[in-house]
Amino acid sequence: MGTMGTMGTMGTMGSMPPQVTSGSPMTPAGTVVSTTAPVFEQSYVENIFRLNLGKVGTFYFTYENNKDWNAKVYTGVLEAAGRDHLIISDRATGQRVVLLMVNFDYATFEEPLVYQYPGVIGNPAVVRSCR
Repeated sequence: MGTMGTMGTMGTMGSMPPQVTSGSPMTPAGTVVSTTAPVFEQSYVENIFRLNLGKVGTFYFTYENNKDWNAKVYTGVLEAAGRDHLIISDRATGQRVVLLMVNFDYATFEEPLVYQYPGVIGNPAVVRSCR
C-alpha cells in the first residue's frame, strides 16, 4: 500500500512531448520535421465560387419532395459563397437570393473561370476591381 503514492508521480517523470501542428511530419525518434511546403486551399466548389465572385452564372438546384417545383434555375451575379450557401444578385432588379448548397446541382458560366487546384498550376487569381 505504501507504493500507491509513488505510482501517481511516475507519469510526470521525463520530458513533455513537443507541440506539433496538425499534419507536421515526425521522425521515428519523435522529432518534429519542419517543412516549408506551400499550403494550398482544397478544391471545394465553394472555393471555386470564391475565386469567381462578380461573374454571371446560371445555377441549377433540385428540391426533393416538392409538389410545386422539383428543380429551379437561377441566373445572377455571384456575390458570395460560403460552405453551405451562395448569394447571387439580379443586376436588373438588385434583388439578392441566398441559395443553400444542399440543393445545388451544378453551375454554368459564359466566361472563363479562375480555377486553382491544390498542387497544380492553374489560372492565376486575378484581382477584381469594384464595378
